[in-house]
Amino acid sequence: VLIMLGADHHGYVGRMMAMCAAFGDEPWKNLEIFIGQLVNLVKDGEPVRMSKRAGTLVTMDDLVDAVGVDAARYALARSSADQQIDLDLDLLVSRTNDNPVFYVQYAHARTANVARNAAELGVRREDGFDPSVLDHPSESALLGKLAEYPRVVAQAAELREPHRVARYLEELAGTYHKWYDQQRRVIPYGDEPVTDVNRTRLWLNDATRTVLANGLGLLGVSAPERM
Repeated sequence: VLIMLGADHHGYVGRMMAMCAAFGDEPWKNLEIFIGQLVNLVKDGEPVRMSKRAGTLVTMDDLVDAVGVDAARYALARSSADQQIDLDLDLLVSRTNDNPVFYVQYAHARTANVARNAAELGVRREDGFDPSVLDHPSESALLGKLAEYPRVVAQAAELREPHRVARYLEELAGTYHKWYDQQRRVIPYGDEPVTDVNRTRLWLNDATRTVLANGLGLLGVSAPERM
C-alpha cells in the first residue's frame, strides 16, 4: 500500500499503475494507492508557510529532521487519510502526555521497567497464575482493552486505516497508566512474600507490553525499553 500526500498526484498514480502492469500484476488489486490530504505544519503556534514557487517546500526528510523518525511516522499514521492533518512540531518533540507518540512509548517503557523490577525481586510468571485475583475495576478494564486488539488490527487491515491501530494504542496506554496509578503492584511491599497476586499482575503487565510493542511495530515505530 502506497500512501501519497499532496495534491499533485495524478501523474504519479498513473506511472505506478503502469509499472505494476508491466511486472505482470493487476493494477488496483496487487497495488493500491491511497491519496492523503494536505499536511499543515505548526511551529511556535504559527502555521509553517510552504510554497513551491518560493522554495519553502517542506519535505519528508525535513519533517524527520525536525521531530525524528518515530514521531513523524506515528503522527502521520494516527490520522485518517481522508482528513487534513495538522502537525504541531513543538508537541511532537515534547516529553509530555499531550504528545501521543511519547504517551504510547512511555507506557511501553513503564511495562518494561515493571518487568525488570519484578525480575530483581524474584517475581516470575512461570511460578503461578490465578486470574481470580484480578478483581479490581482497573484490571477488568485493562483485560477488556487487551481483548480488543485482534479486532482492531483486522479492521485496520480490511479498511486500509492504520490510524485505528494508533488510536487503539493510545487508549491502551491510558488504560494501563490508570491501572498502574491504582497501585496494582506487581512487586511485593518490603519483606512481603511473593504471591500469585504479584505473579498474575506481572502476566497482565507483560501482556500489555506485548500488545504495545506489536502495535507500534505495525506502524514502524520503536518500542523503547527505557525513557
